[in-house]
Amino acid sequence: MSGSEAYKIKLDIFEGPLDLLLSLIHKNKIDIYDIPIAFITGQYLEYLAIMKDLNIDIAGEFIVMAATLIHIKSKMLLPAEEREGQEEEEDPRMELVQRLIEYQSYKDAAFSLKEREAVWENIFTKEAGWALENAKTQQQPYLINLNLYDLVKALQCVIDKKPFAIGSITKEHLTIKDKIAIITERLEFERNKILFYSLFADAATKVEVIITFLALLEILKLGLAYAFQDGEFSHIWISKR
Repeated sequence: MSGSEAYKIKLDIFEGPLDLLLSLIHKNKIDIYDIPIAFITGQYLEYLAIMKDLNIDIAGEFIVMAATLIHIKSKMLLPAEEREGQEEEEDPRMELVQRLIEYQSYKDAAFSLKEREAVWENIFTKEAGWALENAKTQQQPYLINLNLYDLVKALQCVIDKKPFAIGSITKEHLTIKDKIAIITERLEFERNKILFYSLFADAATKVEVIITFLALLEILKLGLAYAFQDGEFSHIWISKR
């Protein structure tokens, strides 16, 4: 098998490092005004490390944010006596907090405009049975849409728990294109919905697990499917759009 470059892929799942940070903050139910910088820095660096292992390109701005977090963390770790010697220096986290709050406000505004656009797109629709279909939709359970960070954490659980066979597998048996075809076929034959963990049931090596994951990410990026949970801490499902 050739080097890891054969499987390199670029996925713009997060719009930027602030988007990733907000995802980590919300996921861990952290107060944005009191960020545990050591914890969040560890989570952020862990995410970048996994992305590197998966050969997913990381934009330079993500690296810059990593350096910023490490710098803030180092300032927070200064001994109390050294802090007292400085002239009323503000919390090292405040600049980052302000950036996150500003970004969140823009993101909320964009989401609000998108929702309004969706409403106006259907304002003249009067198709037969619309009210009944809308009522059915309202009765469906609330679904939790997942992002790349959630899927990466789930993948790490698969890798940690799965006993891998010892041996080599040729590149021909591990193409992303083939894995995409297999996953899309499964979605067709299994009522358009499959368990995330079942995708890796037949993977004999860590390489095959990673290739399967990259194929899934490409399917999600193309909008052919989406990932969700029907409740917090429940199973992850992949559903055809």
